[in-house]
Amino acid sequence: MAKWVIGAAALFPAARLGWLLMNDRLGANPVAELLNRLGFWTLVTLMVSLAMTPLKVVTGWSWPVALRRLLGLTAFGYVCLHFGVYLGVDQFFDFGEIGRDIVKRPFITVGFAAFLLLIPLAITSTSGMLKRLGARRWKRLHRLVYVAATLGVIHFLWRVKSDTRQPLIFAGILTVLLGVRVVAAVRQRRAPPVSVRRA
Repeated sequence: MAKWVIGAAALFPAARLGWLLMNDRLGANPVAELLNRLGFWTLVTLMVSLAMTPLKVVTGWSWPVALRRLLGLTAFGYVCLHFGVYLGVDQFFDFGEIGRDIVKRPFITVGFAAFLLLIPLAITSTSGMLKRLGARRWKRLHRLVYVAATLGVIHFLWRVKSDTRQPLIFAGILTVLLGVRVVAAVRQRRAPPVSVRRA
């Protein structure tokens, strides 16, 4: 039940954006507004998904990990919508112009790189792929989500140029989340091995 509620809450911004678009309530430049809002919600859902493991580390609760995949796939859905609007609505599938954009405009370059990094993570998010890759390789691959998130924050920061408050907030949140993971990993390595007593 909790997954259904959280999943619906995560998808509500997308539904609201669709309603605003159909009712012509996205302002004078609806395409730019749609791109901005989809990008924003991509980062929000991505940060929430990344917060699940640190939340378990800090609190000892196990339930956040069960929501990690759902939230991660929701973030991937938002980034697909974001890129889809750019590809089809903003650029009208002009792949030559899109290629020039990716090469010449740094914020699009890093945003596109972040999108590409998220694709294999979404593809390998199933339990079957976890078994095929093995836990160690799967974990190593999925650590790339922090690289993708960093590139996403840089994409946002370079996009807004002047008012950098929101991207800097995202940068701070990402730093804290990564810091918790690093501290937990260091403590785990330094922990003495558990001795097994023989009867």
